[in-house]
Amino acid sequence: MLNPRALAYLSEVIRRGSLRGAATHLHVDVSAVSRRIKLLEETLDVSLLERHAGGVKPTEAGRLLVDHHHTQRSAEDAVISRLRALQQLVSGQVRIAVGEGFIADLIDAPLQTFMTAYPGIDITVEMAGVNEAMALVKAREVDLALLYAPPIDPLLLCHVETRQPLDLIVPAGHPLADRTSPVSLHDFADWPLALMDNPFGMRQMVNAVAHQERLHLHARLHTNSVAVLKNFVRSGIGVTFMPELTVAEEIRQGEIAVLPLAHRVLNGARAQIVSHADRELTVAGRACLDHLRRGMRFFRDDSPRLLHMRCRNDNTRGFE
Repeated sequence: MLNPRALAYLSEVIRRGSLRGAATHLHVDVSAVSRRIKLLEETLDVSLLERHAGGVKPTEAGRLLVDHHHTQRSAEDAVISRLRALQQLVSGQVRIAVGEGFIADLIDAPLQTFMTAYPGIDITVEMAGVNEAMALVKAREVDLALLYAPPIDPLLLCHVETRQPLDLIVPAGHPLADRTSPVSLHDFADWPLALMDNPFGMRQMVNAVAHQERLHLHARLHTNSVAVLKNFVRSGIGVTFMPELTVAEEIRQGEIAVLPLAHRVLNGARAQIVSHADRELTVAGRACLDHLRRGMRFFRDDSPRLLHMRCRNDNTRGFE
């Protein structure tokens, strides 16, 4: 039988990168951590850590053992959560990593109604770009992540996915706003451009298309804030890229116009809710997932523009 405390120590050593760092975090002596891991290695007759000048790193056996430990802990958490639910003790915690572009949709109603429906469940919302959010899920630091245009990752389980194209966002009254056909990256090369930083899904998609088109996009403004991008466009300085739902309120108020882009990659952008593929969600996590799926506009259906175009096309076919 594997010693749970030894596995917990091993996991913390790998996370912190050193025996001393793990001991400090666990509030125990370094010798206690070393002794537990050494005994585990002797019991299994296998080396679990490799020592080097900067600390330690796991062997393949060590990583396998820690993955088993995390899977076991997640399964236990899920069982305990279900038992509490059966006892009508609806309590727990859900940790969510969220890109800033989702925040308005999340806060508008879904988060409020979830917390009202489940007063015993605490919510932690961690702001993160797509790369960081994926890393948080894989490190089991969060239960769920809301991702825009993520790369494929076998360690992530996608629970819901909708198509949310990346559009060109321009100030109201901008000369391009009168365009009746999709625009290309070349069409606005002369206008001041603002871009999200590289760790964000929006920027990664734009980079991919620009590379494909052999076009260098010179951004006058780089930022990690969606709010800064909105204000950049709203003030009339220039243009940027964003999903339609992220600027839905600004569109409604007539401050911003949205133009579809003539690039298949950008039109195929997806929004997803994901969790760790090897980690079973608790009852609280599952309830939150279901609530977000039903309550957030990003995840109820494809983008409003696509739905409008689909309905218009259906009506046109009816009169042919």
